[in-house]
Amino acid sequence: MIRLTALSNPRAAQAFIDYMASRNIAIQMMPEGEGQFALWLADSQYQIEAEAELAAFLQNPGDEKYQAASWNMAESRTAKFFYPRQGLLTSLKQNAGPFTLSIMVVCIVVYAGLTLGFGNDVFSLLHFPATDEQQWQLWRLFSHALLHFSATHIVFNLLWWWVLGGKIEKHSGSAKLMQLFLLTALFSGLGQYAFDGPAFGGMSGVVYALLGYLWLMGALAPERGLSIEPAYVGFMLLWLAVGFFEPFGMAIANMAHLFGLVSGCALGVIDAKLRKTR
Repeated sequence: MIRLTALSNPRAAQAFIDYMASRNIAIQMMPEGEGQFALWLADSQYQIEAEAELAAFLQNPGDEKYQAASWNMAESRTAKFFYPRQGLLTSLKQNAGPFTLSIMVVCIVVYAGLTLGFGNDVFSLLHFPATDEQQWQLWRLFSHALLHFSATHIVFNLLWWWVLGGKIEKHSGSAKLMQLFLLTALFSGLGQYAFDGPAFGGMSGVVYALLGYLWLMGALAPERGLSIEPAYVGFMLLWLAVGFFEPFGMAIANMAHLFGLVSGCALGVIDAKLRKTR
């Protein structure tokens, strides 16, 4: 398609589209933001004619022939605007990288195992190390983040992981997100274990770490292009505070949230300062 122009009045633009349709020349209108609507010519063989008609239209957009064309096309018109649609999987892939998506898949598989009759086995394999024998099973220092115990738990955590982790991975690469995941799963797990023992799981400590990382990166190194909307920060900090009151009797890994947030903020400060000193 060929972009002809952009107009701020979609009704006038539609009149021109209808007039050109009456001449069997297809033009589509697509919103471009900031109140502008682009006109796209579908077939390049009509470019010269379309540009000539557009010039005449811009000289006199109120000409009766354009209004008449709109009336004639009103009954047969199927849509005024063209909005490209994306499927769910396409949207997931476009807004996240391979590590983000891989962790999501693993969490879903683990959750399926927990809910389909293998709960004890899965939890025993992945929970934070609790005995002398388990101290050397190093995967446990990180695998506790893959455990989720309800549909609400996993949906909430994976949504935030996709939003925050996807943003970081798209900007800084898979290696950086993997580093953040491993370090903050470790620190958030250690914090929760120190206060409440090994009976916990979930991605929320890592999620709070990513929140803190983006928050401090945006505050200290905005030129890097990594930041997070203040409304998100406010909501998550409010939920962090509410969690200590255990609303509705919910069992919440509050220390994992707190230690995750602190570790993410610390890593954000380190990355922001290191880049500025280079």
